Amino acid sequence: MKEKLSGFWTRCREIASKAGARGVIALCAVVILGGAIALNFILGDDEKALPKLAVDLTSDGEAEQTLEAKDVEDYFASITLERRQARDEAIEVLKTVTESDTALADAKARAGEEISRIAAGMEKEANIEALMQSRGFRQCVAVLSDNACSVIVESEGLLQSEVAQISEIVWEQAGIEPGCLRIIEKSPGE
Repeated sequence: MKEKLSGFWTRCREIASKAGARGVIALCAVVILGGAIALNFILGDDEKALPKLAVDLTSDGEAEQTLEAKDVEDYFASITLERRQARDEAIEVLKTVTESDTALADAKARAGEEISRIAAGMEKEANIEALMQSRGFRQCVAVLSDNACSVIVESEGLLQSEVAQISEIVWEQAGIEPGCLRIIEKSPGE
């Protein structure tokens, strides 16, 4: 075991010396950014309160229902926007690495692979969301990370059959088992 570990560190030193400081820094930036994005989605505040956009001045409560529906729509829109912005930033950094004259070919290849992985994940998430909406879920956002998936869905209480539908869709589109699926319900009244 010590021999393997020693060989690993020796190989790392060789790569670092060939890459130079800029290559190592670029590679570290890619790894850190990827980890930050994954942690943002995994540990994100699912119950983040959005500010009210208006004040209910009516006495019949009709405007209040509209505001609640608007808040849920805003919640899902903000989640989608945050996800898109995080990915755009990550892809921009990765493109910088792939287009860099000073980056090693290995770092460029890994950055290209990461761009492809992000694009494939985006496609899977879009497919999951489209299929869920076709099955009657009004608002939903799917977030894939490594071998796990979080699905945020508008609901006032999911039935077991709905949970099964979501699990089936995620399995078919992303190959993620139900044990690695996290379903987060967002009630219209929240």
